[in-house]
Amino acid sequence: MSVSSEVVAASLVEVMVEAAIAAAEVICSVYHRPIHVVTKDDGSPVTEADAAAEAVIIAHLEPTGLPVLGEESVAAGIIPRLGARYFVVDPLDGTKEFIKRNGEFTVNIALIEDGRPTLGVVLAPASGEIFVGDETGAWTGKVVGNSVTERRPISVALLARPRIVASRSHGHAALERLCRTLDVESDVSVGSSLKFCLLARGDAQLYPRFTPTCEWDTAAGQAVLEAAGGAVLTLDGAPMRYGKGELRFLNPYFIAAATRELAEIGAAEMRRLLPE
Repeated sequence: MSVSSEVVAASLVEVMVEAAIAAAEVICSVYHRPIHVVTKDDGSPVTEADAAAEAVIIAHLEPTGLPVLGEESVAAGIIPRLGARYFVVDPLDGTKEFIKRNGEFTVNIALIEDGRPTLGVVLAPASGEIFVGDETGAWTGKVVGNSVTERRPISVALLARPRIVASRSHGHAALERLCRTLDVESDVSVGSSLKFCLLARGDAQLYPRFTPTCEWDTAAGQAVLEAAGGAVLTLDGAPMRYGKGELRFLNPYFIAAATRELAEIGAAEMRRLLPE
């Protein structure tokens, strides 16, 4: 689908960044007052900020003419015809962290092309940190007002003993065994798609996922990490793909790593550790 004349002068990444900043403003307005929490059918929490932020993002992306696959829209039964090129959005990734008020939640926007996330924006509203993966590579900056300042490139880093990043809200018994097998130096616990971003800027080297995720949880972070030189593989060693409507957009278990080689080693170990 072609991009309309309304956004010819601006790149898709710029539109995505603007959408993320606008959503962050809405999220912060809710964050600083009592939060009303509702439980979804799948048992996960949702707040008024989730739906409000997604509406803002969709409005910003609409002029591009590209379909938008949004977490809250899917929950409401609204799934557009996607085609080969579309956006995937998680308006508030890390809702549990948002409710805990620990700051570790993000706005995620990615562009999917032929099953791959090629552009990604991850914005942490509480800190103003933004991470972007685009055709130039990966970069980070600080959102001040409606602008991005302190922009600088980032890339993965290798250590003799890798650091592993794990989720504060999701764990697995095999994680400790994996750490021993791969001689992990230390682990960094963090919520939401910030895990991908820690790998992208070289603060950690491994992020194994033993518990379920959906495509909107991972697409933007994967785009940032891959732009920084990293890789995201499923346990069969293949790059993680998108557009799995027949699976309700659920991801298989995966590993994100600073290099393709490290991801392949990690995926093989995860296969070994998991029960048949």
